[in-house]
Amino acid sequence: MPYFLVVLAVIFLYIALFFNKLKTAQVRIKASIQEIGNQLKRQANLIPNLVDSVKGYMTHEKGIFDQLTEARKSIDQAVKTNDQKALDKSQDLINKVLGSIKVVMESNPEIKASALVSNLMDELRDTADKLMYSRRTLIDLTADYNTTISTIPGLWIAPIFGFKPEAGLITPTNTDQLKVSEEETKNPKVQL
Repeated sequence: MPYFLVVLAVIFLYIALFFNKLKTAQVRIKASIQEIGNQLKRQANLIPNLVDSVKGYMTHEKGIFDQLTEARKSIDQAVKTNDQKALDKSQDLINKVLGSIKVVMESNPEIKASALVSNLMDELRDTADKLMYSRRTLIDLTADYNTTISTIPGLWIAPIFGFKPEAGLITPTNTDQLKVSEEETKNPKVQL
């Protein structure tokens, strides 16, 4: 009789541990879904702000380079025509542009649009990688869970406690903790 109780206790303990394993897997799957939402929110908030920053700075730089190009053309034209008034006007124009460049150089020792674009590209890649990693984690967790409940002993134990297969990656996911709009699930389009 005591032998029977020991076997029964071992079976009960095994089932309890198996139940906890399945519950833990479900919680991790839900947390993984929330992390995907977190990364989608990051993408939706970060990328447009970075693009606007780069656009603004590039516009500022473009203005300086446009002014410099215009001043150089003006000087070339004045030299070709040998017109003193045009030379004086060109000199004033070049002095004005050099003043603008000096202000930019004093506040930024190097003109940084290329660095900003490079930073934007790094952030785009980093965001895409984080999102891909989060999705991959969900896929792996779901696959492990579904394998566990569809193989022996899970095939016998899971239905007793109402464990059903998880759907895996389905977006957008709306829960009490997470609201991700359909727009936020789309890949950002970057236009500079």
